[in-house]
Parts: sequence; C-alpha cells; structure tokens
Amino acid sequence: MNMLAPLSAFPSASHATGRVSAHVRQLAEKTLWVMMNPNPETSVQNFTPDIVEEFGTLIETLKHSPETFGGMPPSAPAYAVIQSSHAAYFSQGGDLSFFLECIRNRDAKRLYDYSIGCLDVLHGWSTKFQDSMTTIALVEGRALGGGFELALSADYLVATEGSSFGFPEIMFGLFPCTGAMGLLTQRVSPRVAERMMTNKRVYTARELFDMGIVDEICQDGEGVLAVERFIENHAKRRKSRLKVQQARQRFAGLDYQEGVQVVEDWVEIAMQLSPDEIRSMEMLIMMQQSELQAAQARLAA
Repeated sequence: MNMLAPLSAFPSASHATGRVSAHVRQLAEKTLWVMMNPNPETSVQNFTPDIVEEFGTLIETLKHSPETFGGMPPSAPAYAVIQSSHAAYFSQGGDLSFFLECIRNRDAKRLYDYSIGCLDVLHGWSTKFQDSMTTIALVEGRALGGGFELALSADYLVATEGSSFGFPEIMFGLFPCTGAMGLLTQRVSPRVAERMMTNKRVYTARELFDMGIVDEICQDGEGVLAVERFIENHAKRRKSRLKVQQARQRFAGLDYQEGVQVVEDWVEIAMQLSPDEIRSMEMLIMMQQSELQAAQARLAA
C-alpha cells in the first residue's frame, strides 16, 4: 500500500505551497513518510515561514484527523519519518534572508511569530505523538541550525555516513532559536550542548554517533533501507518500546516554556545585531548559495 497524500490536498491546508508532502507506506507497521522539498523560488532547503506553517498543519492534522492518512480515528500511523528530497541538504536551517528583512524593518513581532512557529513544530514533533507513534529523522547530507534541531526532535535519528551537522548561528552573533539546548540535553550534558552551539564546528555523523547523538549510521544511499530495518525490529516489541519512549519524555521532554524564553532571548539579540554581525549573516547567505550551486554542479556531473 502506498497512499499518496500531498499536504496541499489536506482540507485544512488549502494555502500550502507544496514544500511538505506526506504519504503512507505499509512497512512492518503503517508509516507516514514526510518529505521536505526545497524552496521552489531559490532551490534552498531551509525553513521559510511557509514551510513552518505547513509543518504545523501536518502536525495538527496528524494529531486530530489521522483518517487523512488512511487511518480510522483515533488510530494514527505507528511511525513517521522525516526526509529531505534535496540530495545534498537535510536542511540549511533558518531563513536568513527573512531574518535580515525583519531586522532591517525593525519588525520584532514578525520575527517572534516565526520563531514561535518553529518552536511549535519542534515541540509538536517531539512530544505530541508519544502515546501512539515513534518518529524517525533520516538525515542525508547537511543538517544545519534549525535542520539539526528538527532531526534531534525525532525519537530516532538515522544518518548516512557522509552527512554532517552543526549550528552556524554564532557566526553572526546569534544562537539556535528554539529547542537545541533542550533537545541536545536529552542526549548529552548541558556543557557539551553549550559547546556544540557555540564552537562553529560542523560534526560528522560518525562523531555524533560516538557522542550518542545520532542513533544509527548507514552507508550513503542506504538510508531508506536502514529506516525500514529499524521499523521492522522496533515493531516486534512496539508496545513495550512505546512505554519506554513515554517514560523518556516524562523524564527529559522538551520544555515548551523554556523554549518560549529562548525565543524571546533570541529575538532580543537579533534586533541588536551590530553592522559587522549583519555583514557576517550576509556573507553566510552568499556562502550557502555558493555551496548549493556547487552541490548542484556535482550532482549534475
């Protein structure tokens, strides 16, 4: 069974731009496969306000109307997988051009609303389905900033050998704007999380596996197979594993109010960026575009 259900077809998502699509696969258990698509205008795989809104719609639809995905209320898919359709990037993170626009226009409210939307997505993906579903992130390529956070919000993180992760925000005077600290400290100590959020490093999948952040590494090109194997094994003792998953969330779940405080702090700092920091953000935007063009050239070769 492979029931296609593009987000643009959902009754509650009539304004969707098509950057998030979902379909149900019948693996060992019914699995919702969520695909992130690049911005059609720029080809950049990042979190624009549109894709954040689409993710929010997806989460609410999955929580309150699981029949949209072929289930009968209150039955939802047993597993959900997030993957990127971009061959080189899971996600480049936040929409830096949007950040600059808000900062230059002194529009703190618009920036705050966007960041709260990102928090709602991370918190929703991390906590709303613990009673019925296990979420999986499949990272192939780079997961930066908010993309790294989204991967961390899943219950199980699969990464291909060539993938990499990092938080570049400190390069232009900012820091991850939503759940990085809370999500990382489910897997490592607060000190290690702080270091990762401020040292500008890009980590390999192998390094993060050794640190206990990535749950499984597979060969490049074998990510889907690795996810299917995980689901097949997990489903054999699914009820017990769900209870352990719920206990983990009770013990170390993502704190929404702390996330709101982080958003408020982030917006405050963003509106105070210096001219040098603004130039650094502009340079990073150009670097991202150059990297994207280089990646596209390699794929075309």
